[in-house]
Amino acid sequence: MSEEEEEIRIGVFVCHCGSNIGGYIDCKSIAEWAKSLPHVVFTQDNLYTCSETGLAQIKKGVNENNLNRVIVASCTPRTHEPLFRSCIQEEGVNPYLFNFVNIRDQNTWVHQKEPEKAFEKAKELIAMGVAKAAKLEPLEKIIVDTTPTALVIGAGVAGITAALSMANQGFETHLVEKEAEIGGKLNILDKLYPTNQDASELLKSLKKRVNDNTNLTVYTSASVKSIEGFIGNFEIEIEQNGNVKELTIGVIIVAVGASLFTPTGLFNYDGQKRITQAELETLLKNNQVESSNVVMIQCVGSRIEERKYCSSVCCMVALKNALEIKERNPKANVTILFRDLYTPGTYYEDYYRRAREAGVIFIEYAPEKMPIVEDNQVRVHNEYLGQDILIPYDLVVLSTPLVSNEDNKDIAQMLKVPLEENGFFLEAHVKLRPMDFATDGVYICGSAKWPVDITESIAQGYAAASRASTIISHSTLEVEGATSSLPEYNRNLCTGCEVCITVCPYKAISKDENDEILIQQVLCKGCGVCGATCTNHAIVIRHFTDDQILSEILAFGGQYDGV
Repeated sequence: MSEEEEEIRIGVFVCHCGSNIGGYIDCKSIAEWAKSLPHVVFTQDNLYTCSETGLAQIKKGVNENNLNRVIVASCTPRTHEPLFRSCIQEEGVNPYLFNFVNIRDQNTWVHQKEPEKAFEKAKELIAMGVAKAAKLEPLEKIIVDTTPTALVIGAGVAGITAALSMANQGFETHLVEKEAEIGGKLNILDKLYPTNQDASELLKSLKKRVNDNTNLTVYTSASVKSIEGFIGNFEIEIEQNGNVKELTIGVIIVAVGASLFTPTGLFNYDGQKRITQAELETLLKNNQVESSNVVMIQCVGSRIEERKYCSSVCCMVALKNALEIKERNPKANVTILFRDLYTPGTYYEDYYRRAREAGVIFIEYAPEKMPIVEDNQVRVHNEYLGQDILIPYDLVVLSTPLVSNEDNKDIAQMLKVPLEENGFFLEAHVKLRPMDFATDGVYICGSAKWPVDITESIAQGYAAASRASTIISHSTLEVEGATSSLPEYNRNLCTGCEVCITVCPYKAISKDENDEILIQQVLCKGCGVCGATCTNHAIVIRHFTDDQILSEILAFGGQYDGV
């Protein structure tokens, strides 16, 4: 009997997900009801289907009931679909013959106060899932050769850490920096919190490790001009001093960092008597701070309408520099005006206590009553006293945020990766894939995705390198098989209008030498935009075909009869 003629035998596993699902609907009753659906020959309810016991029950169900389709009705495919696919594949069932029905996120979580309706909705969702499962076809993942080389864009702390990690694993690594020197913000910092280590010491150590590593090539005063290709085989052009170098790269790590905000027009900033924390770092580095009355103002240019976010590092930088001023001149008066103080963790909280013990004064201000910087004094409203107070100064230091680089958009377009609303790079998933982009083979670390301090930059550099090495440590890799395609039987429907080429967000569609549409499936993410806009319905989205989607719609309307 051919695979096409094989009897469809579907198994449905309903997960209680602890109390997330089972606390609102009767999972056992739903599992029993599912036996009445077309092609369903086995059902079971489990407390945690993703547990070792739950997976064993799936395998047992496949073997004892000769299942060739499996449905799990539980949480979200975003977290567990690979696990369940792998589970049935171990028992000889093609992983694409698995269908996930989300009855937690799309049902019990949003209908907690309507359990009876949630129960009925769960039945509808499972009926739709069964209808689609009956129409599923076995697919194979695409095998791609990989080039064991890495490119790191940006040579700040995060980028250097990632590049050294890759090179130390034996991979040929290329590090590109647009400035004349590597090191990023380390070049302007005086000391590092909370250890008070000289930034120059860390920078010197990193430079030595870079120079001594034979697997690492550094390009300074350079930029990436073009990026083509796909995971394992990116074609890169690097321009350095007017010369262009072409490279074939397996993985790319983005570590371009962030820029310093200049507070022009804020608090009478002039770069001399009223400066930024970054400018204070330079003065401290050169032993040029002689001020005895210093006022620091937090949240300058951040947490406002134009820039609503907290920059994370500003409070700790202010504490560090305030402490350093007090250590050099214990008699100096240092006052920090703040909206909120962000000192995460016990280690940084202790750092704040040290500043208090050293005599640094902290005064809270309200955003509707901003401090006013006058010629020789700062006027600030003290909520506790209920009146304005005047603080004399000979130096005002403004704590400004890190902002996204102006060229982030250009890099994002080359890599086909997204930016968030503030212009920082957007990871694939903040919790599940924090170092990945949605584009395979491209990774992110450091302040390129959000302002972070030195310790976090180093940790993220290692994390991104770890993720990237999982790809190029293999000579080949498997790429998702659920992609768009233009089957031969549909070639006559294609008019060559090129709409699909225009709308494809991943640049996976082009024309070949015969002027025919060519879909590079290794680049395709199966998003379906091309299939939805194809004027003649020539393009097919595998695993989401018209027939499969229509069967779900019919099942929702109660019209699906299993055919």
